[in-house]
Amino acid sequence: MNWSLFPPRQWMAAYRMSWLGPDFIAGITLAAYAVPVSLAYAALAGLPPETGIYGYILGGIGYALFGSSKHLAVGPTSAISMLVGTTVAGLALGDPVHHAQIAALAALTFAVLSVIAWMLRLSTLTSFISETILLGFKAGAGISIAMTQLPAFFGVAGGGDHFFERVGLIVSQISGLNPVTTAVAATALLLLLVGDRLLPGRPIALFVVAGSIAAVGFLSLGTYGVVTVGEIPSGLPEIAFPELRARDIDGVIPLAFACLLLAYIESVSAAKAFAAKHGYAVDVRQELLGLGVANLAASIGHGYPVAGGLSQSAVNEKAGAKTPLSLVFASIALAACLLFLTGLVRDLPKAVLAAIVLVAVKGLINIPEILKLRRISRLEFHVALVALGGVLLLGILKGVLLAAVASILLLIRRAASPHVAFLGRIPGTNRFGDRARNPDNEEIPGVLAFRVEAALLYFNVDNVSKAIVDRVEAGASLLRVVVADLSSTPVVDLAGARMLIRMSKDLRRRGIEFRMVETHSQVRDMLRAVGLEPSAGPVNRHTTLFDAVEDSQRGASGRSEEDQGREQ
Repeated sequence: MNWSLFPPRQWMAAYRMSWLGPDFIAGITLAAYAVPVSLAYAALAGLPPETGIYGYILGGIGYALFGSSKHLAVGPTSAISMLVGTTVAGLALGDPVHHAQIAALAALTFAVLSVIAWMLRLSTLTSFISETILLGFKAGAGISIAMTQLPAFFGVAGGGDHFFERVGLIVSQISGLNPVTTAVAATALLLLLVGDRLLPGRPIALFVVAGSIAAVGFLSLGTYGVVTVGEIPSGLPEIAFPELRARDIDGVIPLAFACLLLAYIESVSAAKAFAAKHGYAVDVRQELLGLGVANLAASIGHGYPVAGGLSQSAVNEKAGAKTPLSLVFASIALAACLLFLTGLVRDLPKAVLAAIVLVAVKGLINIPEILKLRRISRLEFHVALVALGGVLLLGILKGVLLAAVASILLLIRRAASPHVAFLGRIPGTNRFGDRARNPDNEEIPGVLAFRVEAALLYFNVDNVSKAIVDRVEAGASLLRVVVADLSSTPVVDLAGARMLIRMSKDLRRRGIEFRMVETHSQVRDMLRAVGLEPSAGPVNRHTTLFDAVEDSQRGASGRSEEDQGREQ
């Protein structure tokens, strides 16, 4: 067996008995946090409340066996719960049993896709999803999730299939809100917010849940229309693979892919943050395997897709977790809750669960950061708004896919229009810089030096060529030499090489010499293979931009002396 694929073999070998207490306390603290949150998220996913606890129990154990982070806590998350709830509802057609089966099948498909991605070493693909896109997507998801909780918060019927329809229905129903339900929800929300600020990292939600259950019993709040969770079946989940039906596959695959995309980005981001804080490394490829096994375990326990969330991981880390053994202790504590304590949750108001979700999604909506983007980059600000609007208009599933497409389009746009810097000598030095950014850089008489700050590829060569040709034509009568500094061009494909050949021939017809300097080895190989050297001179790694400029000026000086001799 390749033990590098089984991280416990490594951290257990270095385990210290002094870590056992902190891991145990962290596990109990995480379980206390997970109980109310998992109940709330299960409702968000349209599933029975115990389903969320199943995900924490089994997903946590699966990740502890194959994940590489010491602090990441795996379980249901708000965005994935909302994604599952809205997507599966359309596939299940109102059948709650079928709804649960499709949700479990989505977790199984997630696991399969994750393992395939691990085998194909696709862990870097998520790097194509920009932070700008995620910023807008998370804000849209947070607003959308919050809107689904307002009916329970106000005690109204709610309804609607998309964000704006939900808004309209809530506005029309707000006059009939239940004041007692609203008071319970508002009190819970206030206590959660204050508790988060004064006692960060503590399971405040558990105390709020306990207090609300006691209030329902002592004050008979049910008689005032306060809706509660009701009976939760006790006992551990039955282990069985979800039923596989051909007609469900088409809908489940895009859902599972979107869940994988969201889960992997969020999990790796959180894992890296805690790894940097505590000075250890996270294997991003291994995280694919860890999440895959976690979702496999959740699927066979009738759960739904799980991920490593930042909030639950922060609870685990702040409580003192030293190793993934804390997740095992949390799973044991949650299993004990399912076996012996489910009766206590019967009187938990759904309005309190709504308040818990509202507090949880608060961290997704980072308006100051979006407004900061407006000052830094209008383009990225508009991209974030597209992602935000896409989630609100199209829903979370299509919003995820829109965010992925928008990221790729943004990447292509940047790659298709790379910056071409026209260079001047930095005063008092033998170095050269972009004159557009530093107008005090000295113009080089008779020489146009440029630097393409990107690879030269088939989809950007026309833009690069146009920028250079326009500058050449603006000063053609004064130019003797054009120098291409390729130090910032790591790759040149066939189209790029042919563009340089055309440029060299066109300049030679104008009586202008063309030279290339600072070429990388792969670029030199390509340029020599297409035969550029006869027209552009030798392509080597020795000649610098300074050398080329000095040669051109010596040549100009020599020609000037010859002209003077002829005049005499």
